[in-house]
Amino acid sequence: MKDSNWDLDLRAGLAGESKVADLLSLDTLEVKTDRRWHETGNIYIETECFIQASHTWEPSGLYTTKATHWAYVLEDCVIIVPTYRLKEAIWENAKSITCNIPPNPSKGFLITPARLLEYARMAHNYEVAEQHNNFLNETYG
Repeated sequence: MKDSNWDLDLRAGLAGESKVADLLSLDTLEVKTDRRWHETGNIYIETECFIQASHTWEPSGLYTTKATHWAYVLEDCVIIVPTYRLKEAIWENAKSITCNIPPNPSKGFLITPARLLEYARMAHNYEVAEQHNNFLNETYG
């Protein structure tokens, strides 16, 4: 007998519930909020911070994270993205900016939530990931 739509929907629903449970139990999830995303239309992803004591820029945020996934809380929704996909997205599409908000200036990238979601659906691009890692090694040794 052929499965009914209800049977197919039930299986898809159970698979979805399982995926959400897996995502919510990640051990290395970095959670970020961006209070201005709804005004700017962008999410800010920090990659460097200015250290006042040494007056130098140091890698931070995405450049130093050990997390396997990043979550962005955008009001009543959350976007959870594997870290390697986030790196791909900013490396290929994001706008580089300096955020001069005292006392903790930072550098990073702006990307729209829609563009980030597009990258969450794309196949992994090893060439781009390698270029990004080479850039980090050349910049920070």
